[in-house]
Amino acid sequence: MRILKTVAMAAALLCALVNSAAAADDDYPSRPITLTHGFGAGGNADAIARIVADGLSRRLGKPVIVEARPGAGGNIASDRAAKAAPDGYTLIMLTGGHAVSAAMYKALPFDPVEDFQMISTVVFFPFVVAVKSSHRFQTLADLIAEAKAKPDTLTYSSVGVGSTQHLVGELLSAMAGIRMIHVPYKGGGGPINDLLGGQIDILIDTLTITAPQLTAGTIRGLGATSQAPWFSIPDVPPIAATVSGYEVRSWLGIATSKKVPQPVIDKLNRELRAVLEMRDTKSKLQVMGNEVRSGSPDDMRSMIVSEISRWKRVIDTAGIPRQ
Repeated sequence: MRILKTVAMAAALLCALVNSAAAADDDYPSRPITLTHGFGAGGNADAIARIVADGLSRRLGKPVIVEARPGAGGNIASDRAAKAAPDGYTLIMLTGGHAVSAAMYKALPFDPVEDFQMISTVVFFPFVVAVKSSHRFQTLADLIAEAKAKPDTLTYSSVGVGSTQHLVGELLSAMAGIRMIHVPYKGGGGPINDLLGGQIDILIDTLTITAPQLTAGTIRGLGATSQAPWFSIPDVPPIAATVSGYEVRSWLGIATSKKVPQPVIDKLNRELRAVLEMRDTKSKLQVMGNEVRSGSPDDMRSMIVSEISRWKRVIDTAGIPRQ
């Protein structure tokens, strides 16, 4: 009799948990969601976040509001998201710079893996190293030759110390045996505006920023960071054609704070993956030169862990000082 009573209680508890999980899924979201990112308005993270937020708003039936909190290579926004209430109403668009920062900084105010609940990757893409179209450099080899002859004179942009763009420049410098001056920005249109205005020599940025300017002929692409020519910019040679073995591909993905209820995470993953398969959303992201690729929360977590390990090896091999 006692055994039957125990079994009945266990069954009742299991039923309650199932019903509670179903209720959490059904009730979420009951109010607007914030999708934050750590870079300037008009930049790559901002543009992609707005496309994805529009699709999520339609799928979830509640507004998804994009909020830019630029600074510290994205770490200000990451710190805020990591410390947000565990209710799924504060999401963050993480970038490849999240893993770079974890490798680059000796200490961060958050754990880049354990303080986040990953939801899904969104896109993968390379970077472009470019100059103003009227610049004297016609090829990457021209840039390297001058940087060797005149070390510490050429300037290149990034979207912050410890950002992926920063590491793209540092890795190029290390592998090509040159020295350049790093000029960090907070993202957005600052780097491209200063390149066109002549305040910096070299732009290192995403396809969101560079592709329209390449098409318009205002900048010249000296190299793409993909191992092979990228599908959306076939005329820009890979850096690896000049600097053997060079390759950097970055990514964006959505996460939230830890301890968000699993049913909410499952729903967000399901709806985000559906958004990325929507014809208009996928087309907009691909036109910007992105490879659209979603996955499970575990897939994203494993990828970030692997990326942190890879960037640590790159930093150590290249002799790049940690911040």
